[in-house]
Amino acid sequence: MMLLKEILYKVNIESVVGSTDKKVQSIVFDSRKVELNSVFVAITGVAIDGHKFIKNAIELGATAVVVEKLPEDQIENVTYIQVPSTKKALAFMAANFYGNPSKDLKLVGITGTNGKTTCTSLLYRLFKSCGFKSGLISTVHILVDTTEYKATHTTPDPLTINHYLAEMRDAGVDYCFMEVSSHGIHQERATGLHFAGGIFTNLSHDHLDYHKTFAEYRDVKKRFFDELPASAFALTNKDDKNGDVMLQNTKAVKRGYALKSFTDYRAHIIENQFGGLLLKINEQEVWCKMIGQFNAYNIAAIYGCAVELGLEPIEVLEKISQLEGVSGRFQYFTTAEDKITAIVDYAHTPDALKNVIETINAIRTKNETLITVVGCGGDRDATKRPKMGMIAASLSDKVIFTSDNPRTEDPQAILDDIEAGVEPQDFKKTVTVVDRKQAIKTAAVMAQPNDIILIAGKGHETYQEINGVRNDFDDREIIASLLNKLNK
Repeated sequence: MMLLKEILYKVNIESVVGSTDKKVQSIVFDSRKVELNSVFVAITGVAIDGHKFIKNAIELGATAVVVEKLPEDQIENVTYIQVPSTKKALAFMAANFYGNPSKDLKLVGITGTNGKTTCTSLLYRLFKSCGFKSGLISTVHILVDTTEYKATHTTPDPLTINHYLAEMRDAGVDYCFMEVSSHGIHQERATGLHFAGGIFTNLSHDHLDYHKTFAEYRDVKKRFFDELPASAFALTNKDDKNGDVMLQNTKAVKRGYALKSFTDYRAHIIENQFGGLLLKINEQEVWCKMIGQFNAYNIAAIYGCAVELGLEPIEVLEKISQLEGVSGRFQYFTTAEDKITAIVDYAHTPDALKNVIETINAIRTKNETLITVVGCGGDRDATKRPKMGMIAASLSDKVIFTSDNPRTEDPQAILDDIEAGVEPQDFKKTVTVVDRKQAIKTAAVMAQPNDIILIAGKGHETYQEINGVRNDFDDREIIASLLNKLNK
């Protein structure tokens, strides 16, 4: 247990009613999880306002509450702390409660539209292969060295983050690599953490349902770099037009990586094929098992990060050559009988989909047919849907539009939005099959020897969310099973 006044260190406090010299058992922002001697932090969310549950929290045993607005009915012996932002207060309180674990290991945050999961996962594996105890906080899972936990958000809430960082510290972890989403930055989930470095991957159309404008989305990403300490490094993609914007106000050491620009860490593609990439990185050649220009950028980023963290360049290149691709990111297999190549990728933004299809088109002979199966998630940025439809139809030979995670939306309405973006000359290439499994089956039946099937949007996910229910669904397992049944 800690004293409340110790947990409030660095929190911007406007007023206090009651004593801060009391012991605290836990910090919670979900009133249902309150126990005796909890501090309840009333968070104002998109759909729910935690201030409505203050009375419930106190009845369950909370002895202190953190609020943005003091309640009119205040209960004796309960301490009320008023702050300008309960989200920011929660972040500092969580870090204090767990003993500021991010200061006891080297934490690197990766932000950008695409590539976060790949970069964090590859860095985790790279540092593990160099003999370091490592941690990972990603969309796919959380790893405390070799112990795995399920992930629920790209960037978890501050209590979850600090809980796992404390576990990493206690396990002797040296380095942790963490995805930092725009939602996470905006909602203060990464506030109060001490970063040894930050990486910017790229910026393209995404999350405009949340951020409303591209400029707002960009500026939220930039804030992460603005808040890095002078002791950290800020490594940015110099080929992205927003790369230098990220560094404008940072106190961190400025570094760059690129394929086209002259900068600190430069990669050049010598060969790009289904077998892998031959790259020249800072005048040293390296063969990688990953595919495509987007992965060349990811490799340049992790190389630069590893060198900035003090690893020897030659050792880093040697370890990079041994790394396998990340689950659900350009994951592919070729059937033994008909040599049909099936690719599963997480591409769920226009830019990511374009990158994947252009990578396939750059490698293939064009004597085969590229069949793309793609959809868009429900309850998310609807403005990207016609763009996804246009890209898929213009760059593929045949396209099957289908459901992704419709969530609470009508699947057909989502598909209508996607189809609206298809150019007239490409419309005859497309067909719509609402049921995702049937859509994948249609692609498998259509595929002839040597054809390529791309199933985009869900990647590593093992579920499909429909009306709030998550049903078992794995694109990789389904396409493999169907092609096997069809003896292809």
